[in-house]
Amino acid sequence: MTNQTQSSVAEDVKVYKQFINGEFVDTNSGSYYDVINPCTEEVLSQVANGDAEDARLALEAARNSQDAWAKLAACERAGYLKEMARITRENRVELATILAKEQAKILPLAQVEIDVTAEYFDYNAGWARRVEGEIIQSDNPKENIYLYKMPIGVTVGICPWNFPFFVMARKVAPALVTGNTSVIKPSSFAPNTIMRFVELIQGIGLPKGVLNVICGWGSDCGHALASSPITGLVSLTGSVEAGEKVMAACAPNITKVNLELGGKAPAIVCEDADLELAVTAIVNSRVIYSGQVCNCAERVYVHEDVYEQFMEMLVKRMSEVKVGDALAEDTPDMSSQISLQQLEKIEAMVARAVEEGCEVLTGGARDDRFETGFFFQPTVLANCRQEMEVIQKEVFGPVLPVVKVKDFDEAIALANDSEYGLTSSVYTQDANKAMKAVNEIKFGETYINRHNFEAIQGFHAGWRKSGIGGADGKHGMEEYLQTRMIYWERH
Repeated sequence: MTNQTQSSVAEDVKVYKQFINGEFVDTNSGSYYDVINPCTEEVLSQVANGDAEDARLALEAARNSQDAWAKLAACERAGYLKEMARITRENRVELATILAKEQAKILPLAQVEIDVTAEYFDYNAGWARRVEGEIIQSDNPKENIYLYKMPIGVTVGICPWNFPFFVMARKVAPALVTGNTSVIKPSSFAPNTIMRFVELIQGIGLPKGVLNVICGWGSDCGHALASSPITGLVSLTGSVEAGEKVMAACAPNITKVNLELGGKAPAIVCEDADLELAVTAIVNSRVIYSGQVCNCAERVYVHEDVYEQFMEMLVKRMSEVKVGDALAEDTPDMSSQISLQQLEKIEAMVARAVEEGCEVLTGGARDDRFETGFFFQPTVLANCRQEMEVIQKEVFGPVLPVVKVKDFDEAIALANDSEYGLTSSVYTQDANKAMKAVNEIKFGETYINRHNFEAIQGFHAGWRKSGIGGADGKHGMEEYLQTRMIYWERH
């Protein structure tokens, strides 16, 4: 039985209904689907398989509550976020365990996600007294011009399966503190942690309809949310293909979109790089959550002078990566892929790379040591060329294709040769090279001599097909606001 199997409700697994207007209610469709543990393939829960009617009810509940919510003082709205942070911390172990089971995310990383989510609620609560407008000088001495920042109204957040709980907060926290109401659609592969969180926050007194959470597949439930005239903003974290569908659904109503999509992050290793640092950061980046992270290194460009030494170190380190059950007492470095479909995609891309001339230096196949689950070996590919699919398209798995380059200019040119533009990284001890990278690499984020991960006070935003808009910090908060101009002439 897989994630996509619909079935009747079983008696021995957790059942999650839709959360609409402050209550858990049955789905209009009457059907539920199984959520499985990707390591063991056991059924963990059955979740409502929502349809367009569920979406309509959730959106109407959000619309009906939005005016009253926006009229609350911002610091009062922030108080609810602080309560969400408190409850997340008080239940951090339970939530991390649920997350690890439904995603096959190793438990320490799942715990980090839960803890950072609590910080994210608190951080956004702190913006309550800091959202500001402007007073603008008028050409008319009898006139005052004011710019106000106002909520958009009803916002929709469509969450991914790789960081479902954190991204839920990324979409809920800035929306609520700025006076919007929210409808969240969790990933159908990993809804359990979000739904359990919704159960846990029932005692904080959040007004009905301010936060609604409905489950279902994107083609039905997600499309209905994005295409509704009630929706003022759709924020999606997902694939480029999902982003295209959301944009198309939003187009008839000119609904604002905020999209974080795929990535094909280049890592540039210069001849003067600290190779130990570079290898450690790149390997950690590639195997974090089994390679299923959009901002982590997906292709590596290595200067020819250090290529052989780097590859020797890289292959050794990747071959030593420990793979196992996400909840194993002897904690592994990575675990299973999220699904059989994801495993088969990675397997096929590696096979095509080999057909095109790539050499597998370690890994390259399913990990057959496990009787259940969707495991793929940590993999290094050499003899890669820029035009290859494995260099141009997102693998989203523990696979590192490496390209040898003759100089820094070539590395930057090849790094920029991509339809994606989310994150990038550079390893050099030369300040001039670092500044050249700052000025010339065409990606929303560049990490210099550090791990690939953003800060909640920064701005996580992609260029090109990696997205529209962004999240986090002041600028992420402003994604949930629109402006109103007031021209006031005195007589």
